[in-house]
Amino acid sequence: MSCTSAEPSATIFEQEMYVGINLQDILYGVELVLYFQTMAIFLGRRRHRHKSDIFYAAFSTVMLVLITIWVAALAMFGQKMWLLDRNYPGGPMAYHTANSSSLYMDCGRMALIILQQMTDALMIYRCRIVWGSHRVVVVPSMLWLVNLGLGILLSWTSSMPGTTFFSGIAARFGLAYFSSSTLLNVTLSCMICYRLLRHARTVKKYLGNRHASPYIAIVALVVESMLPFTCCNIAFLVSYGMLSQEGVVFSFIHPLMMCVSPQMLILRVANAEAWQKDATGVPDSIIRVLSGHGHTPNLGHFDGGGVVANSETLLSVHQQPGRQDDQV
Repeated sequence: MSCTSAEPSATIFEQEMYVGINLQDILYGVELVLYFQTMAIFLGRRRHRHKSDIFYAAFSTVMLVLITIWVAALAMFGQKMWLLDRNYPGGPMAYHTANSSSLYMDCGRMALIILQQMTDALMIYRCRIVWGSHRVVVVPSMLWLVNLGLGILLSWTSSMPGTTFFSGIAARFGLAYFSSSTLLNVTLSCMICYRLLRHARTVKKYLGNRHASPYIAIVALVVESMLPFTCCNIAFLVSYGMLSQEGVVFSFIHPLMMCVSPQMLILRVANAEAWQKDATGVPDSIIRVLSGHGHTPNLGHFDGGGVVANSETLLSVHQQPGRQDDQV
């Protein structure tokens, strides 16, 4: 989206930017509420604190610091563009074009790229935990590395004097970066939900609805946390790719949703309602595919799909107390 000094276009851009900044500030308030609720729960656990609590507390704090850098940089930029340098030759839009590559705006954009890479890495980690294997995240990890390289190029090109995030080569790198990031998020979310739904179906078949319901609840948790960010990401990507001035507002909502959505999930983890590492091991340990190697205990019959099924044996194994592990 190239900035122009034509009055109607400049006015629309300023209006969209003003609305976007206000919506961003509202979402920043939501992020603060979620953060302090999360930290209150973590700090309140003195006797039963999990190892993962420290990680998620640190992760939440870093996310808040990074998004605060962006919000502060944008507030400073808006103050100079609309108030302190209102009489800049060519007006606010000329100031926007000439000063978008200022040092504090570069710091803000770099903070957003780091935040994006952090949240994507957390999704990859969750996917590995849910699947219980490193092999399933090889391709997502490679895509994450590609995103990292695109993010560095985006930060470098948008920091060139006289360039903006919405024009020139920076816009091309930005489109590639946000497209690959959206693809990565959608892919990981689908992989997590598929794994959980498959477990729910298997557990429901052999153990009943009562034992399958936690898996369905976790799917709802993942969807409710990531769906708003994914929808906002797609809306921003479409408007950004079309170089639409009317889509400027999404460029301000997108960074905050990138922070709010993971924080929502972390808050649910803090409330002990999220996925646990040993949860995926339950169906695999009680509903086992026979490989034919060694002696296999007589747990029931072997059906055509290779599943051992005996309801009494499965329930007795399922009801054995398991170890308390870190939360994911």
